[in-house]
Amino acid sequence: MMDSRSLNRATLARQLLLDRSDLPVRDAVAHVCGLQAQEPQEPFVGLWSRVHGFVPGTLDELLEQRRVVRVHLMRRTVHLLTAEDVLAWRARFDTMLRQRVLGVYRGELEGVDLEELKVAGLKVMSDGEARSMRELVEALGLEPGSRPLGELLIAALVPVVQAPPRGLWRAKGGVRNVALSAWLGREIDPVTRDEALIRRYLAAFGPAAVADIRAWSGLAGLPKAVAAIRDELVTFRDERGRELLDLPDAPRPDPETPAPVRFLPAFDNAILGYDDRSRIIDHEHRGLSVAGERVVLVDGRVAATWSVDAGTLTVSPLRRFSKADRVAVCEQGQELALFLSDQESDRVRVDA
Repeated sequence: MMDSRSLNRATLARQLLLDRSDLPVRDAVAHVCGLQAQEPQEPFVGLWSRVHGFVPGTLDELLEQRRVVRVHLMRRTVHLLTAEDVLAWRARFDTMLRQRVLGVYRGELEGVDLEELKVAGLKVMSDGEARSMRELVEALGLEPGSRPLGELLIAALVPVVQAPPRGLWRAKGGVRNVALSAWLGREIDPVTRDEALIRRYLAAFGPAAVADIRAWSGLAGLPKAVAAIRDELVTFRDERGRELLDLPDAPRPDPETPAPVRFLPAFDNAILGYDDRSRIIDHEHRGLSVAGERVVLVDGRVAATWSVDAGTLTVSPLRRFSKADRVAVCEQGQELALFLSDQESDRVRVDA
């Protein structure tokens, strides 16, 4: 059996939050299977907390060089992924992406011929030009207010990337979409093997249950693939009796391993990447993880939220801090404030 603390330390190790990694930024993005990125600046904080000496310009270069991209994928949310991963995985997510858009706009999209719309969208986008959703809708001769059709096109039917400057450090700009194959100069792999996807997930998030993999990905139909590779996996039970799967040689640190303070961005997958998030966040605070709150980990668990306003980074504890915890939070908060602002005058305040 693995108790919650053991799972917590394994999660931190896999997510590069127990010790900052010396991996190159691109490799770190690949290791954690991408970072959720619908808020364009949040991945910079996620990487700062995970990669030793992270410099924002490094991620900018990767985006501009098209080695990492911003796409709709897991759970139909925008993720920052390596070019190789999105090309390898996108086909497997096609059905889920369609279903999720249809689930939101089913009434408005009734009677729409999805294949006909897809062919028309691919034809327009094949020129490699960057277009807003409105421009794409207009290029297809559709009504300008056809937002459901636009959402269906760019989030499901036509694989696209969100082109820079969207997602660059401190850059402002609306979403402009480019066909994925045109942007990367390669076609999407037609087949994604679930077994490979499961191994990648476990390396970044394990030990985990099948329900956790489904919650992270949004995909159905995973048990068959799990059964196909079960002999190469090790299994545990959590405190609820759920079966947890893992790679045999993946790190599972001693539960007493010290966990440093870490500041996480909004919608970080270290929390959202599970069905059962109790390994890292208390049940009463679970709603913070879907409300866009930025959180602070103390001893490996969500213990506070944080925000920045007028040059002050404010930490709002969810429980009482010890003196040592308060000092550690302030020290790490000061480093983050400097990273975010490049101004040594920035302050950190911990609300009582």
